[in-house]
Amino acid sequence: MTDPTKHEKGHGGYERQDLQVSGILYFLLTIVVVTTLCLFALRGVFAFLDHREKALQPALNPLVTDVPTDTRHVAPGYPQGFPNPKLEEDERGQLNGIRLEEEKTLDSYGWVDEKAGTVRIPIDRAMDLLVQRGLPVRAQNMAGDAPAPRTATTTATTKKGTKK
Repeated sequence: MTDPTKHEKGHGGYERQDLQVSGILYFLLTIVVVTTLCLFALRGVFAFLDHREKALQPALNPLVTDVPTDTRHVAPGYPQGFPNPKLEEDERGQLNGIRLEEEKTLDSYGWVDEKAGTVRIPIDRAMDLLVQRGLPVRAQNMAGDAPAPRTATTTATTKKGTKK
């Protein structure tokens, strides 16, 4: 039997041809040239779009004197404050501030309306007073109230009173 694979003497199991340095340099040079061309092309496209956008700007009202000519950019001297309502900048801090104010209001004494003599008391004290005094009760036969319904005991008392 003969071996179908022929091995030549002096040739091992690896590729003898190495990668050329000039090929790598040409590839890198091509990448740099293409990237530079793309950057110039994009700059030209943006310049064209910028010129077109400037041409499409609406005419400014002649009565307004403080508005810059290019409304896409804010001028350095233009007022920076925006009117209310503003976006929340620190939601957690604002919520904590609101909760602290509410707790302070609920747990302290103070005036609600000083002219009318209305005061605010802490919740715990209000609950203690409610337990001590009970809930307020309306009088039964005030004007505008319906009369109390008759029960069997009131009817019997009335009948006894008429029998005498």
